[in-house]
Amino acid sequence: MTTTTAFPRAQTRNLVIATLGFAISFWAWNMIAPLGVRYAADLGLSASQKSILVAVPILVGSLGRIVAGVLTPRFGGRVMFPALLLLTAPFVVLVAVAGRLESYPMLLVIGFFLGIGGTTFAVGIPFLNDWYEPSRRGFATGVFGAGMGGTALSAFFTPRFVTWFGYTAAHIVIAVALVVMAAVCWFGLRDAPSFVPNTEPPLPKLIDALKLPITWQMSFLYAAAFGGFVAFSTYLPTYLNDVYDIHDLASAGARTAAFAVAAVIARPVGGALSDRFGARLITAISCGGAAVLAVWMITKPSLDSGLAAVDFILMAIMMGLGSGAVFTWVAKEAPPSRVGAVTGIVGAAGGLGGFFPPLVMGATYNATTHSYTIGLALLVAFASAACLFTVFGISSSTDRTEEQ
Repeated sequence: MTTTTAFPRAQTRNLVIATLGFAISFWAWNMIAPLGVRYAADLGLSASQKSILVAVPILVGSLGRIVAGVLTPRFGGRVMFPALLLLTAPFVVLVAVAGRLESYPMLLVIGFFLGIGGTTFAVGIPFLNDWYEPSRRGFATGVFGAGMGGTALSAFFTPRFVTWFGYTAAHIVIAVALVVMAAVCWFGLRDAPSFVPNTEPPLPKLIDALKLPITWQMSFLYAAAFGGFVAFSTYLPTYLNDVYDIHDLASAGARTAAFAVAAVIARPVGGALSDRFGARLITAISCGGAAVLAVWMITKPSLDSGLAAVDFILMAIMMGLGSGAVFTWVAKEAPPSRVGAVTGIVGAAGGLGGFFPPLVMGATYNATTHSYTIGLALLVAFASAACLFTVFGISSSTDRTEEQ
């Protein structure tokens, strides 16, 4: 088998292009959330209806990762990345059509299919696992995971694109970007020299992956770490509007982008720290820190004094560190022949971890006190449970990162 360490430039090129493709697809996946306040006003949506609209793309982006994770070992990242980017593009345009028609049901249906953009994560992990040796997979998956910064791009630029170019034109610009990125992936990406198409039937691979303890363990932890990031990055504009009375979409988008950028920077750091100190320690710090910060969030720290910003940024850092740590764990512990299936399932769990919180937040919002106390209390409980599970619930035989 040809070693990929002989091709450092190829490693870097494929890592950079895959990360860019992931970022653009995540931008598209998150097109609805930054405009959620606008849709709520135009369509007269309740808090629950608004939360459902924001959360729907997450559903397909989550469950679709299982399919993408199984297909990637068969077709390779060079085929899967362009295919998913091209499939996402028309639905970005159709979101604009649904918005123009002011049709809530149509927005829900199109938003469902927009979730295809969120599946590219499950392509990049097995693709880069083939390119990088085990000792550097934490670094590689951490850098690739920084592509989740596409949510920051979306939060910051989507409202501004609507102001600069107009509502419909803004969506067309993103659709064109997806097509261009698909071409870059097709011509720029190459599967690793060690890549051999896996033609085994997909169902047995999924069943085998589900039998592995690490699949269920990492699914729970990724639902806490990455799920928390997805939930906050999609729901934060609504949260800021409801709790802090920030109605300006550009202002809310800038704050949401800052949250996402902090998580993006922290994710590769979490991967690198996990390579050095072990994924268990970094994951425990992440989940425990998130629980403490959620308690602080319940007290509604002042926005004017900057305390609210500190709380949110630290929360983003905790979730970014945890996301990087968990997938370092996956990359090093999952059997090489099953890493695609395990990635798909764990990635789906992470996405689903981001699907339900917006629904819970919308259902438990107290309009009288302008608070999300119940939803945040549930976050405290979930993050605390994840911290305890990381420390006491996973046997040391599963966590061998320190030995490699």
